[in-house]
Amino acid sequence: MSQNGPTFFPYAAFDHAAAGLGAATVAVLCMHPLDLLKIKFQVATTRAKGNVGGQIINSLRDIYKESGVKGLYRGVGTNVVGNASSWSLYFLFYTALKRQMTGDDPNRQLSAGSYLLCSAQASAVSALMTNPIWVVKVRMFTTKAGAPDSYRSLSHGISSIYRNEGMLGLWKGTSLALFGVSNGALQFMTYEKMKQLGFKRKKAQFEKAGKTYTPMDDRLSNLTYTFISGASKVVALVATYPYQVVRSRIQNNATAHLYPNIRTCVTKTFRDEGMSGFYRGLGTNLVRVLPGTCVTLVVYENIAWILRTAAMRREQKRADGL
Repeated sequence: MSQNGPTFFPYAAFDHAAAGLGAATVAVLCMHPLDLLKIKFQVATTRAKGNVGGQIINSLRDIYKESGVKGLYRGVGTNVVGNASSWSLYFLFYTALKRQMTGDDPNRQLSAGSYLLCSAQASAVSALMTNPIWVVKVRMFTTKAGAPDSYRSLSHGISSIYRNEGMLGLWKGTSLALFGVSNGALQFMTYEKMKQLGFKRKKAQFEKAGKTYTPMDDRLSNLTYTFISGASKVVALVATYPYQVVRSRIQNNATAHLYPNIRTCVTKTFRDEGMSGFYRGLGTNLVRVLPGTCVTLVVYENIAWILRTAAMRREQKRADGL
């Protein structure tokens, strides 16, 4: 899809930032209970019993029995803020970096390496800026509401961590978060190249049918976006999942004495649980992350398309003197 053209906001990056914010909000509201379980499974130090499906159903049922729907959506506000800000910032910087690389050529296609570089840079910036939110999120997800060490809200969590642990506490796990940019980089490199193939195929179909390909045709189907978003996420997740387990464990306040730093966490996890320990919660994460990723990127592509078509219609009205 062309990187240039009319934009709804003054800059194209703002269009994509708005689309990312809206998409992340929808995805979190749909997938929050599974995200809650993912964190709980990652920080658990005992082996789970039963298959993945049974674990998920039983865990959700237990939370519901104990705390009701409110328990299933504990920390949802923090999760919305974290994901919305992360995706918004990511697409803001990612779009700006891509446009800088394409320059004045609206149809220039970037290489896989260029997509990897743009995505890694955008992921790093957004990770650094939002790390305090994720520290609070992990601790809210792993404590019971009303417990002495629980946080009432995002602001309460941030202020409590700053008061008790200083600035370093808010950026605990930052080095792992930066390592995690490889996840987003691999995902979007794969996603963008698959999108390129999708647009190439669509244009070929138009030519074969003798139809003219216009800017209004410059989008793929929701089914195609669903497939390529899911496939790209699987590739990235399997390659980078262990760092998420380590990050969750060192950010979890309840197990800080067991995993005070990255080296200790990696050594202890491998010694006590083997390689499988680094993939704890992967099944739940796949169940949660694939629908969540698909929802996020399909909604993102649709919002971005709505903004783009609105901008094109506005430009057309101006050209027609209306």
